[in-house]
Amino acid sequence: MKILVTGSAGFIGSALSIELLERGDEVIGIDNHNNYYDPKLKELRLSRHIHHSNYSHFREDIENREFMAEIFSSEKFDCVVNLAAQAGVRYSIENPNAYIDTNLVGFGNILEGCRQASVKNLVYASSSSTYGLNTQQPFSVHDPVNHPVSLYAATKKANELMAHTYSHLYQISTTGLRFFTVYGPYDRPDMALQKFANSIMKEETIKVFNYGNHRRDFTYIDDIVSGILKVIDNPAVPNSNWNSSIPDPASSSAPYRIYNIGNNKPVNLMDYIKELEINLGKEAKKEFLPIQPGDVPDTYADISDLVNELGYKPKISVCDGVKNFADWFLGFKKL
Repeated sequence: MKILVTGSAGFIGSALSIELLERGDEVIGIDNHNNYYDPKLKELRLSRHIHHSNYSHFREDIENREFMAEIFSSEKFDCVVNLAAQAGVRYSIENPNAYIDTNLVGFGNILEGCRQASVKNLVYASSSSTYGLNTQQPFSVHDPVNHPVSLYAATKKANELMAHTYSHLYQISTTGLRFFTVYGPYDRPDMALQKFANSIMKEETIKVFNYGNHRRDFTYIDDIVSGILKVIDNPAVPNSNWNSSIPDPASSSAPYRIYNIGNNKPVNLMDYIKELEINLGKEAKKEFLPIQPGDVPDTYADISDLVNELGYKPKISVCDGVKNFADWFLGFKKL
């Protein structure tokens, strides 16, 4: 298959590109290499696959309408995986326009590209953040998500609504994936694990929000990529049992689907930090603080649909995953 991966120098996009190339797909990658965090990390991720004979890379913004129209017209993709987005809950409070431009305008360009070029399969990143004020756990894709608590989450919910419209009007198979706290080697510096690791190694105090009472469904990068591959190979189809009088948010009479991708095993934040301390060989200095605006206390993914329908099975425990991250991080810092 010829597959477009946006955000292909990002944490998930780069890991996915490597797996697609290794199994024989042709990958066209797009990434804007912005300075939300040190671009050197993107270059390091990209160095792992940019020279592969079946990989082509474009340093562009998905919000560039003319560029996106041209690449869809010229390349004729079998599948599109949209992972390009302005990420981060906290940053969306400080800089909302970045989220509107990339996550809404850019995603609109992706949808239009799929329509104009007759792309039949679109897979895109949503987020566990969409669950917002919902406290019913585990979080189920069959529950409504109408109360986001950050603009980031609101843009991801908007993506799901936009995708459904295109599935309904143009019969494009669209699948949204709500990722749950992805972590592992090459992750983003603004994510908890790398922030904690940096501070611990510098003997600086780490900020532990909600007084350490968070639980997160931490999901290792390899398990995320495994789930994406299954969805790429199984495009969404209409739900023949969908009932418009009791509408299921996770499916439709159109070829539309929403899945959670998580580990299905929430871990206490303090246990997560402890694993990191063990593997870095240093104890963290901790400052306990109230919950942050836009954050949710706990996440817990109901992944039964992905398990039952596509055979998804997360394999990496937090113990093994944090060790893998720490081994990578210590080598990365030496660079």
